[in-house]
Amino acid sequence: MISHRQANAQRIAALDERAEALHLKRGMGIADARAMHPSIDVVEADPEADRRLLESLADWCDRYTPLVAIDAADGLFLDVTGCTHLFGGERAMLDDILSRFFHQGFDVRAGLAVTPGAAWAAARFSGDRIVPGGEEEALLAPLPLAALRIEPDIRASLESVGLRTAGAVMAAPRAPLARRFGRSLLLRLDQALGRLDEAVSPRLPVAPLSVERHLAEPIM
Repeated sequence: MISHRQANAQRIAALDERAEALHLKRGMGIADARAMHPSIDVVEADPEADRRLLESLADWCDRYTPLVAIDAADGLFLDVTGCTHLFGGERAMLDDILSRFFHQGFDVRAGLAVTPGAAWAAARFSGDRIVPGGEEEALLAPLPLAALRIEPDIRASLESVGLRTAGAVMAAPRAPLARRFGRSLLLRLDQALGRLDEAVSPRLPVAPLSVERHLAEPIM
């Protein structure tokens, strides 16, 4: 397990499947976890090392597309527009990514969709799913509010009035939502559904392409 300090206490930041099988969870205090299982191994989190590793993985993903962006502390966005056919199609490409990460010792979940927001939700809440264009709403509807990438305080406010899923938000009138919860809620929703564009900013600039041709005679 990996621990970090939160609210003046050491808490579980990440854990593997064996730790989950022991009924340990993220956010649990390390003291409580040790009381349940004294022999557990705990390693202090190293955010800087994690960042370096994520950057190296982003570099490695250049084999799939030059448009790779880092997403928070534990994710990557790959814009694979026009690239999937080079790997045998969307499913074959996604399977290749997952297989290569697995054989490097990483537990990875991935999603592929037309919009970054839908791909993010598929990866984190639906698991290795390809979302055909036009099915973003069907993907999001049953998912929790966190799938919309909104701030925790907005999620808490929505839940306090009984809106607990993305589908419930989509079914609510837009104008009252914007007035009560702010325009960022509708922005995230519209980005995920493809109503508004959301660019993925690659961490490395894409080299400009140029072509030069020498002709035997001058062009008049």
